[in-house]
Amino acid sequence: MTAYFLPIGLLFVSNIFMTFAWYGHLGDLSRPIWLAVLLAWGLAFFEYCLAVPANRIGYGVYSAAELKTLQEVITLIIFAGFAVFWLGEKLTVNHLIGFSLIAAGAFFIFKGPIAA
Repeated sequence: MTAYFLPIGLLFVSNIFMTFAWYGHLGDLSRPIWLAVLLAWGLAFFEYCLAVPANRIGYGVYSAAELKTLQEVITLIIFAGFAVFWLGEKLTVNHLIGFSLIAAGAFFIFKGPIAA
């Protein structure tokens, strides 16, 4: 049972690190770009320390496509919250429609009715 939930938890936390690594510097554009890059690399290290074990643990339970799909859906959830709370952006109906279409794609990866 741990192999089902632990990868999801690890991917969730790793995506928090990666979202801050990729987009956190946008909250303060006064820092030099070289500093933003160094800080991003530092944060990305911790993201990898969580993402790699998440994929190793989860691979026996989930397929590679399912793990990637989980990661993408988690990324969207984290990013949506980040954009609103860190960057002060508003989510629009277009964002919600786009995210819903991605969620529909995730459905087909996990439970799609189309047989191979």
